[in-house]
Amino acid sequence: MIFDVLLFVVGLFFILIAAELFTNGIEFLGYKLNVSQGFTGSVLAAVGTALPETILPIIAVLFFAETSGHEIGIGAILGAPFMLSTLAFPLIGITSLIAYFAGKRSLGLNVETDTLRRDIVFFLFAYSIALFVVPYESFTLRVFTAIFLLILYIIYVFLTLKSEGNEMEEVEHLYLFPKNKNPSILIILFQVVLSLIIMITGAHIFVHGLEVISHLIGISPLIFSLLISPIATELPEKINSILWVWRNKDILAIGNVSGAMVFQSTIPVSFGVVFTKWDITGLAFTSGVFAIIASFLVLIFSYINRKFLPIGMTIGLIFFISYLLLVLTQKG
Repeated sequence: MIFDVLLFVVGLFFILIAAELFTNGIEFLGYKLNVSQGFTGSVLAAVGTALPETILPIIAVLFFAETSGHEIGIGAILGAPFMLSTLAFPLIGITSLIAYFAGKRSLGLNVETDTLRRDIVFFLFAYSIALFVVPYESFTLRVFTAIFLLILYIIYVFLTLKSEGNEMEEVEHLYLFPKNKNPSILIILFQVVLSLIIMITGAHIFVHGLEVISHLIGISPLIFSLLISPIATELPEKINSILWVWRNKDILAIGNVSGAMVFQSTIPVSFGVVFTKWDITGLAFTSGVFAIIASFLVLIFSYINRKFLPIGMTIGLIFFISYLLLVLTQKG
């Protein structure tokens, strides 16, 4: 038991360290390429911090399919958007409110509302297709759905790149090359690729530990991966967003989460639609519905007033607590 827990922790440590290295490299790349904060947050940083929970289901399904791999994979795929909309967004709202009452910032969030709304609309559209439209009985239609979702994300990236926004601030230094003030693209890519290798290794170790621990404590691998795994693997998004909000970098903070939601509702979902049975029912389906409702509320509040946006984001926490109670009630 102790060894399995140690594996779990070591795998998680590898994932988080790799995600931090990846994000740092991607942010430096964004500055180097002279793209906007909106693109850097919603695409570059979002993809970087979303990699742990993206690689996790792929490793689970491909290498642990004979045991609980499919359950862990589907749980991780569905758990990511759920945690982002019901926990990551609320943390941004709560942090901004705490910072306001502490005199650190003004009330409200300084966001590019067009970018935020575009992100949420893309997420709601893609995730609704995955939950309500995909006929899991037909493999052919599932393949076409996966291709459609991939094309949808490419369109999203193109629109985000073309949109105007605030310029990216200079990044202090690369973590692996702190003395190099002006690293080349090759050096930046080296850090990115190295972090990806570490992340894949950590994900493999993490999935093995996750599977063993879930059996030992008597919790379904699906539920365990829906709740525990995303909380752990999405720490980069949560921590980065909290720090960015505290430092008044709201565009990066919110873009990191909303962009990750678009990524998670298209890329990992397209993989799950093809390589698993994708028969989403029960608590797994409920998590998806809660994610959609919480995100829709943020979209509504974005049209009301920026001062009320932190409240709109914080409301999502109600759905996280409600879901947790549902899981505990069912287990009991």
